[in-house]
Amino acid sequence: MNKAIKSPKKKEKHSDILDTVHETAKSLYDSGLMNIETMHTFDVMCLPTVRDLTPREIKQLRLREKLSQPVFAEYLNASASTIKKWETGEKHPTGPALKLLNLIADKGLSILV
Repeated sequence: MNKAIKSPKKKEKHSDILDTVHETAKSLYDSGLMNIETMHTFDVMCLPTVRDLTPREIKQLRLREKLSQPVFAEYLNASASTIKKWETGEKHPTGPALKLLNLIADKGLSILV
């Protein structure tokens, strides 16, 4: 895995802790020991952070997955020209596209298949 798009170790540890906390809260909710409002609080608190990716990181991510710009675009429901603009810095991904890029960076392309 390319180091340029890897999350820092500290963040991975933090994420593991949040995953454990959320799993415990979900078990309590499923058992009827936690109300829905409290569960929603844990859902929001434990959401992963979406970080901005540089144009270079986006290109490295695509190359790591061994995809052309048009094929990568299909996975992201974007156009090949949009991918090119992200990779050159002409445009920046936002919203759902940025979230998908973060998921691919963290979990690999198989998360979308």
